[in-house]
Amino acid sequence: MADDEQDSKEYRWETGYEKTWEAIKEDEDGLVAGLVAEFAQKAARKAVAPRRGPVRLGMMRHLLVAIDCSEAMNCQDLKPIRFLCTLKLLEKFVEEFFDQNPLSQLGLIIMKNKRAEKITELSGNTRKHIKAVQGLANMVLTGEPSLQNTLELAGRVLRPLPGHASREVLILFASLTTCDPGDINTTIQTLKTEGVRCSVIGLAAEVRICKKLCQDTGGEYGVVLDDVHYRSLLLSHTMPPARARALDAGLVKMGFPHTAPPTGAADPDPPITVCMCHLEEGEGVSGEGHFCPQCRSKYCSLPAQCRTCGLTLASAPHLARSYHHLFPVEPYEELTNEGQAQYCFGCLRSFTDVDKQIYRCGRCKEFYCWECESVVSGTLHVCPGCSARPHLYQRLPDCS
Repeated sequence: MADDEQDSKEYRWETGYEKTWEAIKEDEDGLVAGLVAEFAQKAARKAVAPRRGPVRLGMMRHLLVAIDCSEAMNCQDLKPIRFLCTLKLLEKFVEEFFDQNPLSQLGLIIMKNKRAEKITELSGNTRKHIKAVQGLANMVLTGEPSLQNTLELAGRVLRPLPGHASREVLILFASLTTCDPGDINTTIQTLKTEGVRCSVIGLAAEVRICKKLCQDTGGEYGVVLDDVHYRSLLLSHTMPPARARALDAGLVKMGFPHTAPPTGAADPDPPITVCMCHLEEGEGVSGEGHFCPQCRSKYCSLPAQCRTCGLTLASAPHLARSYHHLFPVEPYEELTNEGQAQYCFGCLRSFTDVDKQIYRCGRCKEFYCWECESVVSGTLHVCPGCSARPHLYQRLPDCS
């Protein structure tokens, strides 16, 4: 009996250790989630801060996203596996990319079995890209990727694009090896000469050739720590990059389509036609649409590149949406809550002891909570206090 009591005393600490997670309360989970969200928002503010000032940005972006579909994507360090986690985050990325860059175009490439295959063309159709991403969920992950074949394919797609467009490649790379048919350094030098910006997000560890690719072409290279960090790295590429100073500025011819049919405008029942963007697929048959002002071709969604005359078609809201990248909201000043403000100017919520940090606008001097600050800097792009006082706005600088 004495020995049993002695054994129970010896292993009592182990039993207590195994059950420590049961003491976690729901309010503590909510606090941890709030801290994680606040940390992510601070990281987003840190990424936006260096863009202040007259920086020339590539507003019309052409981005190719290359997805690793090799055996390395079967690893379970990102739940449930790397591949499914990537597809889920990629859907969010596509939506956010076109929300922040309405005048840009996106294309998808997959890498598997030492080959590179293009699954979607460069276009601004959000639903088409999301549907293609969702269709990859049942793909069999085999072989190893070829970084050189992927870069060669991306170069052939981006090479014919006009000089005023920003040409970029984003590679989601999970493997630690690449099987290339030739000298990849020659391919990297060619992309550098043509002004193609290549960025890589590594899912395993840092690979030297990926780092060299990003350094030579002016891209960004990061290795994920977990799914939250993965999402942060991926969404950081929704911001337009700084444009090279060597490129000359030029005028871009754009058209603003009208929704009325070109013939029989007074007819309440427009003729049934097929839009040019779904002509090959046999879809998009309807009477209404957006008609090119130059060649009268019909398109179901904007922005788009007219397949007949090559005119860039956009709408006024798309230009207004891209405007905030050139003149972002000035970062708010972060202060310790010492009772200098009673309520948040954005949501009118009273500040409490829980609000350790508050934010103040440098122009209107109004105070905001961190939730409203994140909405202003990430979504609204207009300070509510300054918009209520138009005399605070100064003349916008010339960024041309």
